[in-house]
Amino acid sequence: MKRVLDLIISIPLVLLLSPIIIIIALLVRLKLGSPVLFKQERPGLNGHPFILIKFRTMTDTRNKHGKLLPDAARLTPFGKMLRRYSLDELPQLFNVIKGDMSLVGPRPLLMEYLALYTTKQARRHEVKPGITGWAQVNGRNAISWEEKFELDVWYVDNWSLWLDLKILWLTFVKVIRSEGINQLGQVTMEKFKGTKI
Repeated sequence: MKRVLDLIISIPLVLLLSPIIIIIALLVRLKLGSPVLFKQERPGLNGHPFILIKFRTMTDTRNKHGKLLPDAARLTPFGKMLRRYSLDELPQLFNVIKGDMSLVGPRPLLMEYLALYTTKQARRHEVKPGITGWAQVNGRNAISWEEKFELDVWYVDNWSLWLDLKILWLTFVKVIRSEGINQLGQVTMEKFKGTKI
C-alpha cells in the first residue's frame, strides 16, 4: 500500500509541477551553470546504494589549490531560496517513481555514515528513505543527529498510511513556514561523526 500511495501522489505531482520543475532547471542553468542536477550515491533500503538527484544549490567555486570552498561560500542567494522552500528536492519525485525512495521515510544521508551508526540507528534503513520524514516535521536540521535518528527509528516501528499522510501534511506546513532549514551556526547541518556511547 505504501508503494501504491507513492505512485498515486508522485506521478500526478510530477505532471502538475512540470512547468515549475522546467523553470527551476532553466534558472539553475542560468545562475549556477551546468550540471543542473546534483547527483550523489546515497544508502537506500537495507543500506543498498542508489543515485539521489536534486537541483544544484551551490557553485563549484574552488580555491587556488583547486579545492572546493566551504558550503557557506558556495551557497548562493538563489540556492538558499531553493532550499528554504525545498524546491531543490523536487527531482527526487523521480527517485520515488523509480522505486529508490518513498515520499515518506528517513532522509537518505551519506554513504560514509553507514559505518558510524549504532545498531539501533542503523534500523532507519529497514524502510525506504523518503523525501520527507518524521524527523523532518519534528525539527529537521534544527535538532541533533541523535534526536533525528530516534525519530527515524520511531517511524520504522510505528509506520502506517495515516502516519504518512499526516507527515505529508505537516511537511507542507513546515515548508510554507520555512522552519528548521538550518542547524544553528551552520548552512545546513554539520557532518555526523558518530554517537559517543
